[in-house]
Amino acid sequence: MNEKKHLLSSSYQFNRVQKIIQNRTVLAAMTNKQSYDNGIISQEEIDWLTERAKGGFGIITTAATNVSIESKAWEGEFGVYDDMHIPNLKKLTKSIHQTESLIFAQLFHGGIRCPQTITGITPLSASMLECKESTTGFCKEASNKDIHKIIDDFTSAAIRCVDSGFDGIELHGAHGYLISQFLGSKTNLRTDAWGGSLQNRAKLLIKICNSIKAKVPESFIIGVRISPEIDSLGIDLYDTIKLVGILNNIGLDFIHISCWDAFASSKQYSNDNRTLTQIITDSYSNLPTIISTGNVWSSQDANNVLNQGADLVGVGRVGIAHPNWGKNIADINYNPTPPPYTSDYLKHVKLSDKFIDYMRNWNGFVTDSK
Repeated sequence: MNEKKHLLSSSYQFNRVQKIIQNRTVLAAMTNKQSYDNGIISQEEIDWLTERAKGGFGIITTAATNVSIESKAWEGEFGVYDDMHIPNLKKLTKSIHQTESLIFAQLFHGGIRCPQTITGITPLSASMLECKESTTGFCKEASNKDIHKIIDDFTSAAIRCVDSGFDGIELHGAHGYLISQFLGSKTNLRTDAWGGSLQNRAKLLIKICNSIKAKVPESFIIGVRISPEIDSLGIDLYDTIKLVGILNNIGLDFIHISCWDAFASSKQYSNDNRTLTQIITDSYSNLPTIISTGNVWSSQDANNVLNQGADLVGVGRVGIAHPNWGKNIADINYNPTPPPYTSDYLKHVKLSDKFIDYMRNWNGFVTDSK
């Protein structure tokens, strides 16, 4: 256990980029709805992220930030699609860099999940699909022109992140948003160069990565968050393993495996007791930095994830309630208090009223009892 304790607390350096992380902890991107309708990040959002940086997280990841007006998927989502966003983003990165943490922006396009009531635009996706967010009941199939605009939007957003002082970006290729919709065999029904084989379904993601890599400094960290399995989209573990190999070959700095439950086994590999992270990391002898996230709470959980082959451990819920998790996880017996939490406590740990109201949607997370 002493060796494990040392590993969680030890510094880490990406293979390609000469930037050192103070420990193996990552605050994963989490929706919080605290920012303004015009996409400008609020002081409340800056404060909550800064509190987690002060609490010792090695990497702070922002909530998903939309790369265009039409890519916005919910109210209170901040943007990086216009230069007007840069001044407050600079305030965020300056605040984080007063600590030892690195700060990444998660770049995002909601695709079919972008409500027309918010954007004023018919949602688009890889194919024309039934869509409850559209006034017609269907989304639009992205044209070649649309696809190239999406690539340009992600690239321009990444450049703004460089100009704003971020250490890197995480492309949101998980959880059923646009990049996932292109990757999925049930949502990408195209017969052109952007559909069919996995290589073609991954083409949008590959083009985005390569375009960004060509336009940002070599010191800028670039990674992708992916979901190993989403049956409703047609994303299965067999394809995900191949996708990891494809992403490895284009020189990404990290791959973030978003498991929901890092201790669950695969639905496809029904006779295999290994976790999703284990199966993926066992499939290759040489991978970029691997982050794994999902249902991690205690130091024992975090050590378990490292033992699965991950290099870094990401958390969501526990980081909301326990801003010092990044420091405290060095204690091999650390098992922070579970929910529910009072609204007064959550205000104390720098959640705004809007964030607390959003967390009421999570069953049993917020209580009004004293």
